Amino acid sequence: MKELNYIDLFAGAGGLSEGFIRAGFSPIAHVEMNKDACDTIKTRTAYHWLKENKKAEIYNDYLKSETKNKEELWKNVPEHLINSVINKEISESTLPEIFNSIDKELNGNNVDLIIGGPPCQAYSIVGRARKDMESDPRNHLYKHYVKFLEKYNPNMFVFENVPGILSAKNGEYLNKIFKAVKNAGYEVAIPPKNHLNAKDFGVLQDRKRVIIIGWKKELNLKYPEFETTEHSFQILKDLFSDLKPLKNGQGTLNAVAYTKPTTEYLKQTNIRNGLEFVTQHIVRPNNDNDLEIYQIAIEKWNNGKRLNYAELPKRLIKHSNTDSFVNRFQVVNGKGVSHTVVAHIAMDGHYYIHPDKKQNRSISVREAARIQSFPDDYFFEGSRTAAFKQIGNAVPPLMAQKIAEKIREMIWKNM
Repeated sequence: MKELNYIDLFAGAGGLSEGFIRAGFSPIAHVEMNKDACDTIKTRTAYHWLKENKKAEIYNDYLKSETKNKEELWKNVPEHLINSVINKEISESTLPEIFNSIDKELNGNNVDLIIGGPPCQAYSIVGRARKDMESDPRNHLYKHYVKFLEKYNPNMFVFENVPGILSAKNGEYLNKIFKAVKNAGYEVAIPPKNHLNAKDFGVLQDRKRVIIIGWKKELNLKYPEFETTEHSFQILKDLFSDLKPLKNGQGTLNAVAYTKPTTEYLKQTNIRNGLEFVTQHIVRPNNDNDLEIYQIAIEKWNNGKRLNYAELPKRLIKHSNTDSFVNRFQVVNGKGVSHTVVAHIAMDGHYYIHPDKKQNRSISVREAARIQSFPDDYFFEGSRTAAFKQIGNAVPPLMAQKIAEKIREMIWKNM
């Protein structure tokens, strides 16, 4: 069978792309405006090429190195693959240059699929409160997405976004997107229940996302049916149990050994995938005030209650606003699945407190990556803050893989 290819727009750190690669797709290009996220994709591109060419030890040595030189790593890979990661903001002025770069990679071949979703903050409920919808240019990035559909004419596309896109301006934005892609020659649909949830795909996270899928009008297709993955896996015993216990401010970006054997969940999901060490198990530091609040939050959580910020002892309350965001300190559910990991985790860890009271800290970079189902050999370039942001913005690879497998079936049936 022909290897199917795709272009990833607004690619972030490559979570969606990782799922499509696992499902047998081959990337033509990734387009992303954030440099750290682009560097992460370049490093992951190096991983895939080196592994495929039986040179995985070069990548493993890079992970183990305490003085990582990403440019030296990338030199081991064909230059055009590194250059296929396009670090550009998608705009009217950059489109010709981006198209030109992609055309070089295509070398006359057709495009099977376009994936990706414009930055979702513009459609989020919080984002709307902060900025006038019409004046936020991110709300109109779908128009650029459609230009890629018009130019490359793929069989299908996958457009990922937050549930807020359904209600943004009373559904007006969603209608505009549908109208634009239909004018470009595509049928389009959203899930029967409007969104998909990562936890139904085996991800240990309650994360709802709107996955819009489109196909050429001449193809006889409909929205795919996804089976729900039933399981009883838990964060503490199945996802975190083999990671070294840490206190706030501890840990390292460098390689450290696992402390316990792997678990069935880590094996099934390929999160722990053959290495004897893990990287980026590092925790941000906290002040004494926050640590005391963490202790109270964990104690309440263990008794079946969430902490209400306004009910803290007055000496611990440092925010004047005690009417909204009263859940600003939240414990990850150690005996079930986590609440949604979002990009705000880059700002502070108060919304992602580790459930083990003895450790009394927010979750580490690696723990956040695991909640998002990234494998342990996935390295996030940039600072600790940059890594958290990339992870919070990502599509869980495990969810992406199962979507990709359905898309692959749909394309092959119509080839």
